[in-house]
Amino acid sequence: MEVDVMIEEPPPRDPQRDEREHAWIGDAVLGLFARRWILAREGKMDAEMFARMSSNQFLSALGQPTAVEAQIGRCFEADGLDAAFAHIESHLIPLFLKQEKKRIRQAGGRK
Repeated sequence: MEVDVMIEEPPPRDPQRDEREHAWIGDAVLGLFARRWILAREGKMDAEMFARMSSNQFLSALGQPTAVEAQIGRCFEADGLDAAFAHIESHLIPLFLKQEKKRIRQAGGRK
């Protein structure tokens, strides 16, 4: 007796939705990284620095903010938290430090 089994293919994925979902995860990973990095570097909580590091204004200097966060999210999902943190450290932190140095200089040396 032969049984025909019909296997339905899943609906096609929406690339924009995938990008937003990865960005949502990437935003959370970036937030955790930023808080840990600030505590280690500054020895205290600094909500203003956190806001600068995770803002769309800062991320837009690296590309479209959703795309930047999505890349972090994809890195996290593919290789884990340490890899995502390493990605942030190598791709975002150099520009952030450069912008912070400029901001402090323009503020007359005040953090």
